[in-house]
Amino acid sequence: MISVYIDLAIGLILAFLLLSLLVSGINEAFVRLLGIRSKFLWAYLRDTLDGSEDGRSWIPSKIADVFAKLPFSKDDPRPAHSPDPAPSVVEPMRVDPATVLAAEEARERVAAEIDEGIVPEESADGPSGGSSPDGGPASGGPVEAPVPQVDMTARLYERLQEIDHPKGARTSIANIPPERFSGAVMELVAAEEGGIDGLLAKLEAINSPLAGHLKGVWEGAQRDLPRFRKGVEDWFNGEMQRLSTLYARYVKWVVFALGVVLTLAFSMDALEYGKTLLRDNAYRAGVSAIAGGGGDGYAALRDKCAGGEIGLAEPYQCVTESLSSPALVKIFDHSIVSVTIPPDGSADPSFHWNGGAWWDRLITPGHWPGYLLTMVALLFGASFWWDILRRLTGVRGDRS
Repeated sequence: MISVYIDLAIGLILAFLLLSLLVSGINEAFVRLLGIRSKFLWAYLRDTLDGSEDGRSWIPSKIADVFAKLPFSKDDPRPAHSPDPAPSVVEPMRVDPATVLAAEEARERVAAEIDEGIVPEESADGPSGGSSPDGGPASGGPVEAPVPQVDMTARLYERLQEIDHPKGARTSIANIPPERFSGAVMELVAAEEGGIDGLLAKLEAINSPLAGHLKGVWEGAQRDLPRFRKGVEDWFNGEMQRLSTLYARYVKWVVFALGVVLTLAFSMDALEYGKTLLRDNAYRAGVSAIAGGGGDGYAALRDKCAGGEIGLAEPYQCVTESLSSPALVKIFDHSIVSVTIPPDGSADPSFHWNGGAWWDRLITPGHWPGYLLTMVALLFGASFWWDILRRLTGVRGDRS
């Protein structure tokens, strides 16, 4: 009796494993085809290095944005792919922090004067110019603040080109090792005359969010260069873990949706399949009893052959057909398009439209609990069911 339930468990686990592998395969094919994982990574890097555009984050905030807007948007966050090796010499950022800071202070001073009513707003926006006694722009003149155009994401990509491979016009990098990221940051630091302080000043001048992160790491490392590099590596590793968790949260809903579609398309009723496994085991036990000289299994054999699951009156042919078509082979018999594989290999597999019977099963409430059980089982993923199967069968992985 124990072996019967073990066989039942293995059969159900195999069914869930096969469906889970199919769900994972479809999801992975979709993700790779549209470059979703790569776009998700570079959307985060855009937010971190260059900031959001018009107050809108590059990182999607809804599941529909991840798998609908992000893959097909014209605003691809990924840099353009370059087949050339990384430049041997890193150019410093063409930004003068002092000029940018002075312009920002002048603009803030004019804005404060407008708020206090000292200068009319029209005068501040007018064409008049001049200078104030303290050397700043006149209170009625325009304030032209230089806006440095620095693409920090592109500068980072220049240091990562070695790990890229051609796949379309955009980079296909979907994973950046933390030590490689910290090395790229150190190369950018080495290009600046003031070292880390010089890089931080320029990042602050262009309003890059990376300035705040690196400044915190720099102060936490007590301004020690080796500790700073290790701190950048740890910080980026933590960010990638957080990003992976966010991505997995979105993917979970896609996997669930695929599980629902495949469960209904194959009409996979887990409860009915479990009953089929038990009947299959009982029939095989009956055949074994007859082969061993006992007569207890004759009733099961007679019912199966004459009654109708096989519909063959000749016992030998009936037993051969039944034993060559176990329950696992017939797992997808009720799908909308069924596949029949001849057991002797004498003919090619045949496909049959099964729409009418499939729809009847779909609208039958008695199958709904089995469908729900299958959908929930698929949420655990193929790795979970493979691990359970290994534990149940005693199969050990390769530890070499």
